[in-house]
Amino acid sequence: MNGNAVSRFDNVALLSVASVLPSRVTTSEDIEHRLGSALSRLRLRSGMLRRVAGVLERRNWAEGETADDATIAAGRRALDEAGVDASQIGLLINTSVTRKHLEPSVAVALHHGLGLPSSAINFDVANACLGFINGMSLASGMIESGQIDYAIVVNGEDADDIQTNTIERLQREDIDRDGFMSEFASLTLGSGSAAAVLGRADRHPSGHRLLGGVTRAGTQFHGLCVGSVEGMFTDAKALLEGGLDLVVSAWREALPEWKWGSADRFITHQVSSVHTRSIIGATGIDRKRVPTTFGKYGNVGPASIPITLAEEQATLQRGDRVVLMGVGSGLNTAMMELAW
Repeated sequence: MNGNAVSRFDNVALLSVASVLPSRVTTSEDIEHRLGSALSRLRLRSGMLRRVAGVLERRNWAEGETADDATIAAGRRALDEAGVDASQIGLLINTSVTRKHLEPSVAVALHHGLGLPSSAINFDVANACLGFINGMSLASGMIESGQIDYAIVVNGEDADDIQTNTIERLQREDIDRDGFMSEFASLTLGSGSAAAVLGRADRHPSGHRLLGGVTRAGTQFHGLCVGSVEGMFTDAKALLEGGLDLVVSAWREALPEWKWGSADRFITHQVSSVHTRSIIGATGIDRKRVPTTFGKYGNVGPASIPITLAEEQATLQRGDRVVLMGVGSGLNTAMMELAW
């Protein structure tokens, strides 16, 4: 397997990244308590979510909270922190997996809620958990080419429906151990929203330069993780092996040019402790340079990377090299470097 797709940017900067999280905390103990009869019937030990995935809790939207409202709030916060007025935005890309309907796009409600001008292009980009990185890359290309001056990339996820449906189904008498484990990943999902504002680096010398990165596809694995609001069904072992092979292949091919092994921080897609340990072991990166948020937020899909970056930004110093990296169902992988 070879052939990374490479992107490079000379005049793009990340001006801000912000997140808004649900107020309701759902512990793994609570979920396993609801699944008590199924765990007993299948002779599965309690504490699996903590032991196997490292997920202690996750967030869910409370009454009166919605993913769209939170995404709009995250977008406003990002605009304020960037010092950019909504009227200056030329592009909005929504990268959410969550969607309540097939049309119109989720982006249109967010465009309206943020008060963006009618001249601002808006659309959805869906690529599983890689959506946010893909959105940043697309926005960067449009800024670099001079089509727009500013872009906002947003994401909002709501895991409530899929978790409710999964818990109900796993309590059925016809579900065996294999069936239970094929839906285990659904129990690690969490909700949250995030937004990032990008602009021209020559106009914002204090911004964080977006240098570019690589992508690689392994679409022969497209059937290993298939999901909808009804449920997400995963071949966890094959998915980990396929994803790891994809990441390592892309990493090794990129290293001679990008030299990512010496980066100061690695913001990875937040899946589980097993996934994180595997990536660290395969690439040889320093564990201390890989912050994690899955323990308290779970897997928030495409929002995981910007949420983790938003939390980590206070610890970053000017000049730090930051690598965003992840794998999305399908399979696809992407790695992107920022010069903080």
